[in-house]
Amino acid sequence: MSRLRSCRGQASVELVALLPLVAVLACALWQGVVAGQAAWLAGTAARSAARAAALGQDAQGAARAAVPRYLRDGVRVRTAADGEVRVRVAVPLVTGGVRLATVSARARFEPQA
Repeated sequence: MSRLRSCRGQASVELVALLPLVAVLACALWQGVVAGQAAWLAGTAARSAARAAALGQDAQGAARAAVPRYLRDGVRVRTAADGEVRVRVAVPLVTGGVRLATVSARARFEPQA
């Protein structure tokens, strides 16, 4: 019986020791989801901007409209003379407003009359 009393609370101590590791792992997984979404939305924004540029409309506005509000500040659009549009989207850090990385995508549509 004394052996059982000496192990009392061991599970609580192990749980408390593992909680920071679980929190870091959860943040890393969520960061991967945010980065994947930014990459996906960069392609969508590039196609939208290229379509707008082909129609003679505002490519920057079309790209910004294609992404959610929390990514709009990090959207940069560059239109080339041949009609190719390159969109860069900043990937925000999950734990703060810092930019972690930038993803980019390109698209091109023939000019429409």
